[in-house]
Amino acid sequence: MKNARVFVFSLTLYSFCSLFAQDIKPKDPDARFFHLDTISSELISKDQRWVSFLKGENVLTGLYYLKAGDEDKQRPHDTDEVYYVLKGKASFTAGGKETEVSQGSVLFVKANVAHRFTNIEEDLQVLVFFDQ
Repeated sequence: MKNARVFVFSLTLYSFCSLFAQDIKPKDPDARFFHLDTISSELISKDQRWVSFLKGENVLTGLYYLKAGDEDKQRPHDTDEVYYVLKGKASFTAGGKETEVSQGSVLFVKANVAHRFTNIEEDLQVLVFFDQ
């Protein structure tokens, strides 16, 4: 019985160590890593509203920034998109429906549907994923 417990403990310890070893293996050229604070700082310092920072075969990812009181002038896009609100508070209108958004809100808009942020009360930072 003691040998069985030692075996199970050893197997568990090996599995646990293997799990973490996968996280620290050499750099993988098929992966990229970003820090949103850095991207956000660059976007704001250049007084821009949009920057894309990753384009893959199936997704385009970017950061969208609107100051409190700004007008969102975006037009419908020809691909589906997902918004994840990182900071701020506003309303969002899409397909004739309106909702309040703030940190943590996730929004989906189908391709070619008119949409925009309105009533931007607090500076808005939004992570955007476009289907490609």
